[in-house]
Amino acid sequence: MNSNFVYEETISLEGEEGQKIATLVMTVIDEKTVDISSTFVDDSLRGQGVAGKLMQAAAEKIKNTGRKTYASCSYAEKWFEKHPDYQDIWVK
Repeated sequence: MNSNFVYEETISLEGEEGQKIATLVMTVIDEKTVDISSTFVDDSLRGQGVAGKLMQAAAEKIKNTGRKTYASCSYAEKWFEKHPDYQDIWVK
């Protein structure tokens, strides 16, 4: 049995029926580092800035906890490239 547990933190937006319609996943690397490993936005919300709002919330949380982050998610990497205020938490 493989005992390599993966610890994650998520930020989600739920629809009216309680289903997750937007999610950002941060995989915990160690107590000081996370990896923004995925973002998902339902088709019904695309083009409305929801992914950017998820990233803003994640970046603020990471910054406020004194952590650093990798961005293996391609959207997250592009977001960090466009937001110089968060360069201090992004590990390239």
